[in-house]
Parts: sequence; C-alpha cells; structure tokens
Amino acid sequence: MVQVIEKALLFIILLRLLSGSVEITAAMFMLKFNDLEKAFYINTLLALVGPVILIVTTWIGLIGLAEKISMTRIVCLFAGIFLILFSLNSK
Repeated sequence: MVQVIEKALLFIILLRLLSGSVEITAAMFMLKFNDLEKAFYINTLLALVGPVILIVTTWIGLIGLAEKISMTRIVCLFAGIFLILFSLNSK
C-alpha cells in the first residue's frame, strides 16, 4: 500500500532538511577555516537562517491546517513565534 504525503508536510520536511544541511555545511566551514573570528561570522549568519525557517515552516503548516485549527490557536502560535524572536533580539 502506497502512502501519499501531503504537500505542506513535504515542503516542511524539505525545508528542515535544507536547514540541517546549511547547519552542517557551516560547521564544516568553521572546521576548515579554523579561525574563531570566521566561525563567529558564520554563526552570526546562521542566526538568520533559523528564525526564517521557523517562520516559513510554521506558515506552511498553518496554511495546511487552516480549516482544522481555530483562529485563537493560530493567533497563539504566532504570538509564541513573536515572543521567541523577540527574546532572541533582547539584551
């Protein structure tokens, strides 16, 4: 029996695989350069990738679940994402 995968789920999986590949590639570059300053710069760039992937995958998931989830839950999810991003930027 062949199981069909939803398009939204497939996109989320592919984005997470891409994100993980970017993380592994960044770690390999840090190892290759063997320089703390360059590693710090690469890590700073990675700080941009994580939140973008989080927002995009959440958005795709919500679009896929739009008819199954209440508006209150959607607002709570986005509030949680906002708080995560806000806490990353606070000093």
